[in-house]
Amino acid sequence: MGGSTISDQHPVEFYFDFISPFGFLASLRVDDLAAKYGRETTWTSMLLGVSVMKVMGLKAIPKTPLKGPYMRLDAQRYCRRHGIRFGRQLTDPPANPLAAGRTFHWLTEHDPTRAKPVAKAILAAYWLEGRAIGELDTVLDLAAGQGVDRAALAEAHASGAASALLNAGVEASLAKGVFGSPYFIVDGEPFFGLEKMELLEDWLREGGW
Repeated sequence: MGGSTISDQHPVEFYFDFISPFGFLASLRVDDLAAKYGRETTWTSMLLGVSVMKVMGLKAIPKTPLKGPYMRLDAQRYCRRHGIRFGRQLTDPPANPLAAGRTFHWLTEHDPTRAKPVAKAILAAYWLEGRAIGELDTVLDLAAGQGVDRAALAEAHASGAASALLNAGVEASLAKGVFGSPYFIVDGEPFFGLEKMELLEDWLREGGW
């Protein structure tokens, strides 16, 4: 579909957790992939701690025997292949993603044009620079760097408004069957995992099957 333009086709829905390395790696590609086939993207942050640990009743992947070490190797291999260097170790304890998730969902509701740029800034700060995105001040600073009203955002956190929006967003993602990061839905069809982006591209190119 060379030369196609963004159309009124269904967008590619992209779900991610800020502390998921594979979610971050997918975030670097998903917009370009969708645009290549005339699609827009909608980004939604979710919480693996809810979908995996509470709803599915599983251990966090990094703590899962056999699978945890493999997933670290898989992420490292992908980074070598694509020339990406993480600023933190995959064996480091993950940050608390609540400040980032609450910020993203509040912006999606109240300042949507800045939601995605802020998400990208937070993801880059965490994965490429090793910054402490579990600290609210760090997230507020990153958002302010993208033109967000820092005081208004801080008030949204203090009042619980940002928390309520994150909770609603997570519940909505679960209702759609989203359980991991990255997770994509296009034309009602779900695709889970970074390696499914090739299959996702086939779907976009061929118009489904």
